[in-house]
Amino acid sequence: MTSPSKRSPSVQATPETARQTPMMQQYLRIKAQHPDMLLLYRMGDFYELFFDDAVTASRILGITLTQRASTGRNVAMAGIPFHALDQYLAKLIATGESVAICEQIGDPSTSKGPVERKVVRIVTPGTLTDSNLLPEKVDRPLLAIDCRKNRKQLTLGMTWLSLSSGSLKLLEVAVDEKNLLSRLQQEIERIGAAEILIPDGFDKSWLAGFAARVVTVPEWHFDRENGEKELLEQLHVISLDGFGASGLNPALGAVGAILKYAHSTQSQNLQHIKTLAVESEDDYITMDAMTRRNLELTEPIRSDSAHHQSPTLLSELDHCKTAMGSRLLRHWLHHACRDQTVARARHATITALLDACVMEGLRNTLASVPDIERIVSRIALYSARPRDLAALRSGLRQLPGLRSYLDQCVMEDGTSLLGEIHRNLAIPPSCLDLLEHAIAEEPSGMVRDGGVIAQGFSPELDELRSLAENAGQFLVELETRERTRTGISNLRVEYNRVHGFYIEVTQGQISKVPDDYRRRQTLKNTERYITPELKAFEDKVLSARERALALEKTLYEQLLRDLTDYIVPLQRIAQNTARLDVLSALAFHAEKQGWTKPELAEEPVIHIVQGRHAVIENRIERFIANNCDLSGKKKFLLITGPNMGGKSTYMRQTALIVLLAYLGSFVPADQAVIGPIDRIFTRIGAADDLAGGRSTFMVEMTEAAAILNGATEQSLVLMDEIGRGTSTFDGLALAWAIASHLIESNQSFTLFATHYFELTQLPETYPTAANVHLSAVEHKDSIVFLHSVEPGPASQSYGLQVAKLAGVPNPVIRIARKHLAELESHFIPDRNQLNLFSYAPPEPENDMRNTPDSPYLPLVRSIDELDPDSLSPRDALDALYRLKKQLKSLQE
Repeated sequence: MTSPSKRSPSVQATPETARQTPMMQQYLRIKAQHPDMLLLYRMGDFYELFFDDAVTASRILGITLTQRASTGRNVAMAGIPFHALDQYLAKLIATGESVAICEQIGDPSTSKGPVERKVVRIVTPGTLTDSNLLPEKVDRPLLAIDCRKNRKQLTLGMTWLSLSSGSLKLLEVAVDEKNLLSRLQQEIERIGAAEILIPDGFDKSWLAGFAARVVTVPEWHFDRENGEKELLEQLHVISLDGFGASGLNPALGAVGAILKYAHSTQSQNLQHIKTLAVESEDDYITMDAMTRRNLELTEPIRSDSAHHQSPTLLSELDHCKTAMGSRLLRHWLHHACRDQTVARARHATITALLDACVMEGLRNTLASVPDIERIVSRIALYSARPRDLAALRSGLRQLPGLRSYLDQCVMEDGTSLLGEIHRNLAIPPSCLDLLEHAIAEEPSGMVRDGGVIAQGFSPELDELRSLAENAGQFLVELETRERTRTGISNLRVEYNRVHGFYIEVTQGQISKVPDDYRRRQTLKNTERYITPELKAFEDKVLSARERALALEKTLYEQLLRDLTDYIVPLQRIAQNTARLDVLSALAFHAEKQGWTKPELAEEPVIHIVQGRHAVIENRIERFIANNCDLSGKKKFLLITGPNMGGKSTYMRQTALIVLLAYLGSFVPADQAVIGPIDRIFTRIGAADDLAGGRSTFMVEMTEAAAILNGATEQSLVLMDEIGRGTSTFDGLALAWAIASHLIESNQSFTLFATHYFELTQLPETYPTAANVHLSAVEHKDSIVFLHSVEPGPASQSYGLQVAKLAGVPNPVIRIARKHLAELESHFIPDRNQLNLFSYAPPEPENDMRNTPDSPYLPLVRSIDELDPDSLSPRDALDALYRLKKQLKSLQE
């Protein structure tokens, strides 16, 4: 099922296998079935690893690597205690390894050869369900990808499954060969897959650079007909028409592959996969991988240090009280719906929550709700632990409280989002009743430890427990009776693990022993006896605990089976609790930061009054808010101004406000009116792609090409300093052409930042374009950034002043200023309007140094001959007096 691995050659069956011990032969047979995985082979109280597996595990886990003699050679060997499996598994999975867990399923006491073993569980990065292995606030789905070509058309099919929630989704899109790679990257980044399945023949190089584990499976696993059949069986339906999936091709093939893989790793039915969602590329606001990174939605572009990450939009908004709420918020950030009705419903819900003044009580109650979504998945897979069920019970107890808070909110009608959430938080009474009666109030962590099933749930279990727990009292009573009956005052009733229960009599009292005593053991000074009554009690008590544990295990397994009947309503409760959690978190943030409700309009417009950056506004002492006004008549803003003046921040905050509005959140602005948006593109900053063999300029042009080929009239485009990666004239020409194309052809809402002042002439040619600039003022040799967006172009870029702020040495600044003056004198007759294509030589009479008969020529030469860096303060002052005296004599 999976591709061969570098570890497989060392464990393949060979003629030497026959000379191995029976136990090692068994190991090699099982290992050959899982060559690309680490095999944890149960031997008593340890899981052992051999050969290359042992070497790998030793390196990752930091455990001791030993040697075992086998067929005349030493075999590498390492082991971990069975009771510590989870902590070691977490480390292995975190490094991208997959693990096959092989258990002893036979009885060692009856086995003539090696005890029977088999792999009972396979753990891979994309099939995790255990809370100890999964990141709490992130989904790590399994993704299957296939691509089919029909004539000249390529169709990309993708299916992804979150085993921890039971969510199964499909997407199928038509792509061109030239943009197949970029579309793959865009979707993988959006989905956040931990593991990717591909068929034989699929080019793995397309998936290079992703952290996800890539697994190659046989191509027949991606068969479309088999995939559809498996999906129908999984969903228990006779047609996929109701899901909108019947006409799909490679996506249905990918479904087959993903279900096969999931079944094989879990070794049982996937009862919690009850529904299917078919996504369309028109459902959400499209953002490519670079845009998501540039806007820092969930991952920072860079970290402040090795231990502290820079803030992201997610980290600012995540006031969720539950882990499932945090995961849903992350999903919403990457999946803002284009449909305005979705965002409007969320806006209305946030307004209702704030108006009802229920936020504190609601959020405190949410904090007591566990991760129901993942608990339900573990119930479906029969892997839920006792404390999972106790937590589920506790969570269900909170639902009436949540509904009571929603009752206080004003709901427009029964179909509102808040009303829908209210209805879906209804408790399945029989489910809660079952948990209340079946699970102890504080159960032990594992069923094998006992103390899981509540007192009173099973009379038989209660009796067995009573026997085990009350044995001490019976022995005290027996000892008292026997002392009275025999007259032996020092008679004792004792117990040890070797001989069980016994009556101990000293040698001097043996003559008083009754006839019904049977000798069990003779010691130096005492004799030990057993009676029929004590023997019967011993048989009953010694087996009572074992029988109680066995019965408790049986009852617990039956309880899990009974709870699977409630999977659908419990999933519905989990989904709606998460929605309520996210909406209350957004309401909390809006109230805390003074955000306002945006208006979503039908006409093309982005009108923002006093907008702020959603993340940065909390990171600086006084953030300068700015307006942004774009409409059908003015869709292109050309932004100039100094570096560090705030151009990139202004552009990013506009995109974030638009995205937040469609997410359903309030926004950081005094007012925001946003029209239809289908895509957001950014080209902000670039660096060499060394692994891909692409220069900075190539990366820049690739991103620009994607924008020019994909942006529409309803797209928002952010472009920052396009063309800077090549020569001045090439860069200016490209920037002009790209800007013109965006204005004429794409007609997108565009924020275009540049240092090419020639581009400020664009509004003269295109009425839909306008100039704005980030203001700054020069004070002596320094610069003060005002961060305020003003109409019109900037007068200059203040490059030398910014360089000085950055710490460039003063001699370098002076040389640069001198050369700048020379360049301006040759190329720029009007400093306020650069034009690199105009050559205007300076008037000779305006240059004293080029006028032979000028009376000021000696003074100019004296100044040129001065070297300020070599002068002492005293010499500099003398030189200044000398020059001033020379100037005064010339003026007289």
